[in-house]
Amino acid sequence: MARRRPLNLVFGASGYIGGHLVPYLLAAGKRVRAVARDAASLERPGWETVERMSADALEPDTLDAVLKGVDTAYYLVHSMAAGADFGQLDLECADNFAAAAARAGVRRIVYLGGLIPEGARSEHLVSRKETGDRLRHGAVPVTEIRAGIIVGPGSAAFEVIRDLVGALPAMVTPRWVRARMPPIALDNLLEYLARIPEHEESAGRIYDAAGPEMLSYEELMRIYGEVVGRKTRIVPVPVLSPMLSSYWLGLVTTVPTPVARALIGGLAHDIPADPEPLRALVPQRLLDYRAAVSAALEAERRQAVAARWTEGALMYRNYRQDYAFYAKRSSGSASTTAAPGEAWQVIAAIGGKNRYYALDFLWTLRELADWFIGGPGFNRGRRHERELRVGDTVDSWRVIGLELERRLTLLFGMKAPGAGILEFELEPEGEGTRITATAYWHPKGAWGLLYWYPLAPFHGLIFSRMTEAIARRAESGADTPRLAAAEKG
Repeated sequence: MARRRPLNLVFGASGYIGGHLVPYLLAAGKRVRAVARDAASLERPGWETVERMSADALEPDTLDAVLKGVDTAYYLVHSMAAGADFGQLDLECADNFAAAAARAGVRRIVYLGGLIPEGARSEHLVSRKETGDRLRHGAVPVTEIRAGIIVGPGSAAFEVIRDLVGALPAMVTPRWVRARMPPIALDNLLEYLARIPEHEESAGRIYDAAGPEMLSYEELMRIYGEVVGRKTRIVPVPVLSPMLSSYWLGLVTTVPTPVARALIGGLAHDIPADPEPLRALVPQRLLDYRAAVSAALEAERRQAVAARWTEGALMYRNYRQDYAFYAKRSSGSASTTAAPGEAWQVIAAIGGKNRYYALDFLWTLRELADWFIGGPGFNRGRRHERELRVGDTVDSWRVIGLELERRLTLLFGMKAPGAGILEFELEPEGEGTRITATAYWHPKGAWGLLYWYPLAPFHGLIFSRMTEAIARRAESGADTPRLAAAEKG
């Protein structure tokens, strides 16, 4: 009887690196089990042969099942978005995971950390280092790979560069833009992660992963601009502190402020690396930064279609690479005693003669403005008054995602400097349902940001009122005829 191939666990598979590592391991012929807190986030094209499971490192009882039978476990989670206590949460997660891996008899843990500059005080970088230390306190041998700036679509550092170059023809920047670091192409990092477990001598070791160049953030922005055909004038000044810089980035880019703050915290000094031991162990052709940028943009073009909501997928940016990867967002929600199916009937009937259930005069004003500049604002109507399917138009919106009684995703069709998404989600809540409406806005440069900020306060009001009206309609049975929906497309 043939021996089964070793099983590789990607813990944190819905994250940036995990989402790329899973298909990379599959392409190398490896067995993969993907784990995230929400297993639904792992429903992706090409992952049909992947074992998909849910677990949370903060809930130890969920870990034994996902680690059973695992040979190599990739640990790719962090709690940076959790707020001020993320460092302590990371340590608790690491302790729980190391203990569960030992109980399951896992052969190796591979952990992706960050390059640590001399005298680093960044809470983010210190937490990454301490997480590796906690994993090593366990009984399972750990191999840690430390990387700095990763060049690939969706990488926070790369998206800050894209947003800044795309939005600002000139910028006054803090001195940290001249700190030097070794960027690494996403595919080069994935190759290191995929192959390092093959080497027994890597157990218990820490390796630096770096590309072939040491570049400043200023140089990274200039080279990116050259690749995409944009010139940006950069003037460093001494007055912007890292804290002020993070808020500034939150204003002029779409990268979430906690992520920007963590990123900047590691850029106060040069970030050296000692990449030779890893290069000797796992030889490969390393891309320089210019080639890595070109490869990232080409990879993004190849993966233009998404099976479900993935924030930066090109499909949700109207197939425009000059639109921001991350989105500004605004949402509102309401609870109803109605079942998800009853709330869905109301949501699926939106638009056309039903309009938008609340503050319709604001929608009419936006349609009027669009019509005035030659847009499709007054193209009202639907293919069917109760039935929806992917590809349908609803007034000036287009249905680009549909999961029956769970999620409806609409693409904004009016003229605007960016791409907009309106998404409705239904979640069971006790005996009723939580209804959430969220607007995602991928701006095109400075004009896209200037478009968003004045409208953002109105969005919160509109979506709160809209979801409340949908909740009350669902309870009253105002849309009682059964609504059909097709999920193909």
